[in-house]
Amino acid sequence: MMLTDDVELLDGLPIAYIRSINTLAVADLHLGYEGVMSGGAALLPKVNLSNIIKDISTAIKMTGATAVIVDGDIKNEFSKVDREEFNELYDFIQFVRSAHISLILIKGNHDNFVERYKEPFKLDVYRQEANIGGYLFFHGEELPKDMTKSIKMLIMGHEHPAIGIYNQVGFKEKLKCFLYGKYMGMPLLILPAMNYFAGGTEINNEPRDSLLSPVFRRINPDNMNAIAIGYGSTMDFGKVGKLRSLKA
Repeated sequence: MMLTDDVELLDGLPIAYIRSINTLAVADLHLGYEGVMSGGAALLPKVNLSNIIKDISTAIKMTGATAVIVDGDIKNEFSKVDREEFNELYDFIQFVRSAHISLILIKGNHDNFVERYKEPFKLDVYRQEANIGGYLFFHGEELPKDMTKSIKMLIMGHEHPAIGIYNQVGFKEKLKCFLYGKYMGMPLLILPAMNYFAGGTEINNEPRDSLLSPVFRRINPDNMNAIAIGYGSTMDFGKVGKLRSLKA
C-alpha cells in the first residue's frame, strides 16, 4: 500500500520502500538470535536469517531496489559479539552482495562492535541516525536530533510494534504492524521488527509509559495509525486509540 506518493509499505512484508532513493527500509533483524538463546538453554529452530533473506529477496523482485537500510539492531547481543551473530552477519552481507544491492546500517543499542566490520565488509555505518535522501532514519532509543524542515519523514525501529485483535469468538491474535503518525509536526513511520521470533509489543494493549522509545514521552501512540501485516496483506486498522477501546 502507498503511504505517501514516495513511500510504499510492501504487501505482507515488514518492509518499507522509498521510491525516490530506490531503497528498502527494515529494522531489528537481531541476527544470531537463536544461537544466543541456545546459550540460555532455549533451543530454537534456525529460521530467522532464512526468513529475512526470503522477505528481502521478495521485496527486491517487487521493487528493483538497489539498497537496503537496516534501521538499527542488525545483531542481538548487547555487550559482545556472539559467534552466531558474526556468522549470520557475514552470511547476510554475502546475500546483499550477491543481490547486487548496497547495505546501510544505522546503529541501534544492540549494535556494539559493528564498526570493526565497517572496513573489511565495506559497510556504511551511522551512529543512531542519518539523513538519506531527505528521510531521517534513526533507531529510536534516542530522540532524533536532526529536525530540519527539509526532512520528508522520520523513520525508526526499536519498538517492535504489533497489535492484538480479537475475532468473533474472542480469540486474540497478534499482528506485527507499522505505526504512522506525527512527531513534533513531522511524519513519523515506525517499522515492525524483521526478526522472525519478535512478535512485538501490542501497542493497543500496553500503557504508554511501558513503551521503549522516548518518542512516546512526547507523543501519544493512540493518535498513530496501526498498519498491520498478516496473511500476505498490509491493512490500515486505524488509530491505536480506537483499537484500544475494542473488547473481546
